[in-house]
Amino acid sequence: MRFVILRKADGETEVGAMPSEALVVAMASYHEALQRAGVLRGGDGLRPSREGFRVRFADGAPTVIDGPFAETKELVAGFTVLEVASREEALDWARRWPAEDGGGAVELEVRPLYEIEDFGDGEALARIARVRERLASA
Repeated sequence: MRFVILRKADGETEVGAMPSEALVVAMASYHEALQRAGVLRGGDGLRPSREGFRVRFADGAPTVIDGPFAETKELVAGFTVLEVASREEALDWARRWPAEDGGGAVELEVRPLYEIEDFGDGEALARIARVRERLASA
């Protein structure tokens, strides 16, 4: 099962404050532990929303909205993707998130990712599976 751990944005991440050296070391240690356990599939921090944009569709037509976005509680500052055996294992890893982050006051959201098999079978799904295989081998 794959899960994504979403690190919610806060005032510090939204102003673009760079992490302390202690936090960089702690996050490196955390990701190394995930890698040693064989469960790390990816992860990165995200730049502040002022550097991003949203694309909203109405009747199929896109509208681009430049950041920043006001509600930091609705924003993501970073993510980690895990592949684990169970929800409980994903929760265990989320509980190990470095206490150095946000002075120990951060919010994480952990959600399972869909697997290709969740959508049944068919040619379109086979094509998506091939794309994922090529990505994994790149």
